[in-house]
Amino acid sequence: MSEVLIYGSYGYTGDRIARAAVERGWNPILAGRTASKVTEQTDELGCRARIFEADDAADRLHDVDLVLNCAGPFSQTAAPLAQACLQTGTHYLDITGEVGVFTRLNGMNEAAAEEGVTLMPGVGFDVVPTDCLAAHLHERLPDAKTLSLGFDAVGSFSPGTLKTAVEGLGQGCVVRREGHLKQVPAAWKTRTVDFGRGRKKATTVPWGDVATAYYTTGIPNIEVYAALPRIARTLLKAERTFGGVLDSDVAQSGLKWLVDRTVDGPDDEELEDGFVWVWGEAADGYDSAVSRLRTPHTYKLTVETAILATQRVLDGDAPVGYQTPAGAFGPDFVLEIDGVRRIDD
Repeated sequence: MSEVLIYGSYGYTGDRIARAAVERGWNPILAGRTASKVTEQTDELGCRARIFEADDAADRLHDVDLVLNCAGPFSQTAAPLAQACLQTGTHYLDITGEVGVFTRLNGMNEAAAEEGVTLMPGVGFDVVPTDCLAAHLHERLPDAKTLSLGFDAVGSFSPGTLKTAVEGLGQGCVVRREGHLKQVPAAWKTRTVDFGRGRKKATTVPWGDVATAYYTTGIPNIEVYAALPRIARTLLKAERTFGGVLDSDVAQSGLKWLVDRTVDGPDDEELEDGFVWVWGEAADGYDSAVSRLRTPHTYKLTVETAILATQRVLDGDAPVGYQTPAGAFGPDFVLEIDGVRRIDD
């Protein structure tokens, strides 16, 4: 079998992906920067270990066919690992949802195509279901000028997800207007959305689809919403006043320290019981189309989509260069995962 290296394999999501890969008969190389955590994991799973910093990856990938990066925040790991993959002819995938990572790797498209490398960030819950829904809506309404996406998730978050959220504090929100990314205040817009289980208040969030859905569909105006409780919407609005404080090095370090010591992530029972409704609406000025997905818990889905995308890339099913999941595999890619269903209005 092809050589797959999972970087950040001992984090909450990386560990679940590594275990699922081993259960499927894979023998991945497990890697990260903390030797004790990597070796403890490889001793348990019977895999090989590599310990290195993301910035030193090029010397460690010459015999690797594909890197699956699970080490967030991806603002720190994605670019150096992707650059190393270009140097070694190694395919690169990750599970980011960070807008800046998508735009930066998209800028490597030409170099990746020349090297015969696939760059595909966002093969987890960020952004497989929303990207596939965007592509499906574009098929239903090919002349769409606006696209709204959103999700209503049940369940808690991993340490890595929360640390990525901490990095975004004080930076506001991002939408796409007439083809260009536009910085707007946190909690910029609120609307009422029926995600699939009744109407709820939803607020704009800086989700990766403001980059990826544009690359997939070309729709020039995109917003992403999340169903949030009142207290969360209030805190987001407060960020407009206190953003400068939250964005400081001292505050960032303190909040990440707190996450590391207080957050474990969802347990197995929560993963089995949790689910997500994903909603999308496209409009062309005359007509509109609405579609929804119901998926398993965000982290459970991420494990399955990351492994499936890895296998599809290794099988040669993805074009080289920068790719989005739906751009490479089509809008029905997410429907290959057990427990996912799609509903059209």
